[in-house]
Amino acid sequence: MKKQFNILLVEDNPLNQKIVSFNLRKESHIVTIAENGLVALDIYKKEKFDFILMDIMMPEMDGLDATINIRKIEDANSMDKTPIIALTANTLDNDRDKCLSYGMDEYMAKPFRMAKLQDLLDILEIS
Repeated sequence: MKKQFNILLVEDNPLNQKIVSFNLRKESHIVTIAENGLVALDIYKKEKFDFILMDIMMPEMDGLDATINIRKIEDANSMDKTPIIALTANTLDNDRDKCLSYGMDEYMAKPFRMAKLQDLLDILEIS
């Protein structure tokens, strides 16, 4: 039986929110949506997540700054690090390295196959 994960989806595009959350829920995951990094921080402070799926380019606060702030909260409170996966349309050679240097754990380019994301969740959950 597949494990059910509690996932924070940080994505500003309503269509992407619907598609990704629908597919995650179809796999029995619990999904909370934040439309930007500021909202994600507020939600993160109140609830524990197994994973955060983070868009990079968003209004108010982008995914890179949100990741930095999440890592600061974790460090200040001696919390385990929540795996953060960048979901982005940015696919230049250095984009993956940039995301990882900001504290993200993995990177997936949009559009992506849901099966690939599920495999990544399973791998990160084990490690």
